[in-house]
Amino acid sequence: MHLDLTGRTALVTGSTQGIGEAIATALARAGARTAVNGRRPDAVAGAVERIRAEVPGADLVGAPGDVSTAEGADRLRASLPEVDVLVNNVGVFGAQPALEIADDEWQRYFEVNVLSAIRLTRAYLSGMKERGWGRVQYIASDSAVVIPAEMIHYGVSKTALLGVSRGFAKEAAGTGVTVNSVIAGPTHTGGVEDFVYQLVDRDLPWERAQREFMRLHRPQSLLGRLIEPEEIANLVVYLSSPQSSATTGAAVRVDGGYVDSILP
Repeated sequence: MHLDLTGRTALVTGSTQGIGEAIATALARAGARTAVNGRRPDAVAGAVERIRAEVPGADLVGAPGDVSTAEGADRLRASLPEVDVLVNNVGVFGAQPALEIADDEWQRYFEVNVLSAIRLTRAYLSGMKERGWGRVQYIASDSAVVIPAEMIHYGVSKTALLGVSRGFAKEAAGTGVTVNSVIAGPTHTGGVEDFVYQLVDRDLPWERAQREFMRLHRPQSLLGRLIEPEEIANLVVYLSSPQSSATTGAAVRVDGGYVDSILP
């Protein structure tokens, strides 16, 4: 299947590292003019440089801005008035005992993980509908379905994204615009290797270490290893493409079978 996004403009929030950078790289490789977003201009410039080295000739745009605030989202929209593909990836996570999560921390998770995506969907969806084509995606998590006891606030914010996605899919019904969520499972991102080696023998080579970690600490996974960011990006590129035109209002899993369900 040839996924060609030439002539389309894509925005990936939180794309200066990890899953977001992998998604931006994959979209650029598919031919999209790709906007790289992050809070710090230097981090954005660094990601643009890395992606350009990975994809020579890539059409990249640096789009710094803190989309967890209305002001930051407005500035981003002013610098990038129209997009065809919006990938709401930015998010925060962290472990905290449930009864110790204060109101301001709940609010911060909602602002970053949920309201940022709502703001940008509101900003760009109307234009997509008018042009008769567009793709909106929300990067959710297995934690949206399997709420982790050690970070309820994170899990609940990702559950909210599933509802946001389904609702906006109905708003876009019949317009040529699709809206979907991507449920990502345990992923090999920055800092994860240190975390894994806190729990398994440090003398194990990485391939064996991650499998031992999954066996002992994430036994629900059917994959038996961590997911690579590029594997999540592959699904995002497909959902961004014309070939995915009949998939909308869905929560599509790329979780290695982590969520114990026969439904997608």
